[in-house]
Amino acid sequence: MRKLSLGLMGLLIAACYFVPYGLLGNVESWKGAFLFWTIAGLLVIGVNAMATASFGSDEQ
Repeated sequence: MRKLSLGLMGLLIAACYFVPYGLLGNVESWKGAFLFWTIAGLLVIGVNAMATASFGSDEQ
């Protein structure tokens, strides 16, 4: 589960660079960027919770 969550975190990091500077680069309104960063922030919190859920067990 930890490998999956680390892979998802890598995709989120890539999206955090690509979406604002690539897809939303020419959009003058801030609403799209605000929505993206809100959703990205919630996804990062969720993925971090998945990655750290097994810290109490002996999973390697």
